[in-house]
Amino acid sequence: MARKIVVNGKSHTVEASATTPLLYVLHNELGLHGPRFGCGLAQCGACSVLVNGKETRSCVTPVSMVAGKTVTTLEGLPKLWEKESGKKAADGLHPIQQAWIDQQVPQCGYCQSGMMIQAADLLATNKNPSDAQIKSAMNGHLCRCGTYPRILKAVKQASTTIRGAE
Repeated sequence: MARKIVVNGKSHTVEASATTPLLYVLHNELGLHGPRFGCGLAQCGACSVLVNGKETRSCVTPVSMVAGKTVTTLEGLPKLWEKESGKKAADGLHPIQQAWIDQQVPQCGYCQSGMMIQAADLLATNKNPSDAQIKSAMNGHLCRCGTYPRILKAVKQASTTIRGAE
C-alpha cells in the first residue's frame, strides 16, 4: 500500500505495509543507510532516527506510526541544523557530525549514527548538558568499540558550537 512519509524534509510515497519497520523503508525504498540494523529489538540504538525531534528506534517502529510526522536520519542532520539555527551548515555538516570527526569518535563506526541522533535529541532540549546528563542520555546506546570518552568530548564540543550559534 502506498504511504506518504516525510524524511529529511522531503515527502516520499513508499510502498510498504503498515507494520513494516521504518528502518526497512529507509534502507530499501529510500536508500538511506545512516540508521543501521543492530539488534532488531530497540536495545542498541544503531537504528535511531528523530521522529518529530525525538530519538526513536526505527527497527521496531512501524512505518504507519510516522504518518504525519517528520523523520530525520543522520543524512538529514545538516538540514535540521540549518532549519533550527538559521545558519548554513559548515562544510555541510551538523555541529554534532563535525564534533564526531574532530574528536575522532568512531572506530568501526557502526553505532555512531544512532549516537549522533541521540546527541541531537539531547542538545535540542539541553544546550549545555553536564557530563552526567550526557552519560544518562547516551546510556541506551551500545558502542562495542568503547569510544565513550570520545563521545562525551564530542557532545561537549557540539554543545559549545550550538550555544555559540545562538
